Amino acid sequence: QLQLVESGGGLVQPGGSLRLSCAASGFTLDYYALGWFRQAPGKEREGVSCISSRGGSTNYVDSVKGRFTISRDNAKNTVYLQMNSLKPEDTAVYYCASLYYCSGPAVYWGQGTQVTVSS
Repeated sequence: QLQLVESGGGLVQPGGSLRLSCAASGFTLDYYALGWFRQAPGKEREGVSCISSRGGSTNYVDSVKGRFTISRDNAKNTVYLQMNSLKPEDTAVYYCASLYYCSGPAVYWGQGTQVTVSS
């Protein structure tokens, strides 16, 4: 069964940190770019960050630059999103996805993990 499974979400106070993980099973992530997306209530899903297949290129939406870091460990078939200095506006369901390239459509999606930033 081909799937991506996110973990690491939760409730955190403003200024806090979380690390999201997304592990693949049933296929290898080696040849895919990997992206993190999020969808807040009442809003459209937006791309947060993406990393190229070899990890040499990353990009971020402006609102998270300097606070979030995407990384990947192909040996563990996993992609991560380190989120620091979290703000209430970061509250959303976060999804990972595999893509053929960062600006392309997603091939596989995870089920999502809730991140809530609140005092």
